[in-house]
Amino acid sequence: MQALRLYTYCRSSAAFRVRIALNMKGLVYRSEFVHLLKGGGEQFSEAYSEINPQRLVPSLSRGDDTLTQSLAIIEYLEEVQPKPALLPAAPLERAAVRALALSIACDIHPLDNLRVMRYLEHQLGLAKDERERWYCHWLSEGLAALEVSLRANSVVGLGAKAGASYCHGEQAGLADICLIPQVYNALRFNCSLADFPIIEQIYEHCMGLAEFHRAAPEQQADFVEMP
Repeated sequence: MQALRLYTYCRSSAAFRVRIALNMKGLVYRSEFVHLLKGGGEQFSEAYSEINPQRLVPSLSRGDDTLTQSLAIIEYLEEVQPKPALLPAAPLERAAVRALALSIACDIHPLDNLRVMRYLEHQLGLAKDERERWYCHWLSEGLAALEVSLRANSVVGLGAKAGASYCHGEQAGLADICLIPQVYNALRFNCSLADFPIIEQIYEHCMGLAEFHRAAPEQQADFVEMP
């Protein structure tokens, strides 16, 4: 495989997902850091806009080809490097895992991402505590539904149960890759996980795995403590 370049930012949940997937696949990549706050946001530069017209991270380049959108990138990695598998073999189980992943990436994350939080601050003038209430409200609503799904799936043999280590089965996969960055951010914004014991157990287990730990924001070369 040609050398991989990941355009990333330490605190981006979407980039965090791709870093986990690359680590799980054992793929070597070079990080190209795009600071989403410095100078108004390096993602808005002309040079990066040519790489990713959406001006978002992550982007993954291989030779002259560039992929965007974290789940599309992860599916690509799954296809070119099938082992270890991030999705189960059975079609029904694959669909169940994709549903969990999409509920996080498409329903929870967009309401709480950087663009939304900056709009709440700069355009609507919400104070920090008000922004955190927004964040925790929508995140808690999404995690509550996810907790129910994880418990319900376990009844029919498709998902996690109390004391589970993963969202599905006996190894980390696509749903865990999406879940862990979202929970990491929830803790950063002081959101309680008390009502989500399955999610909390999965998070604690996965963050103890080397592939997840190495992908965490504080392990990245561009990490700087926020004031």
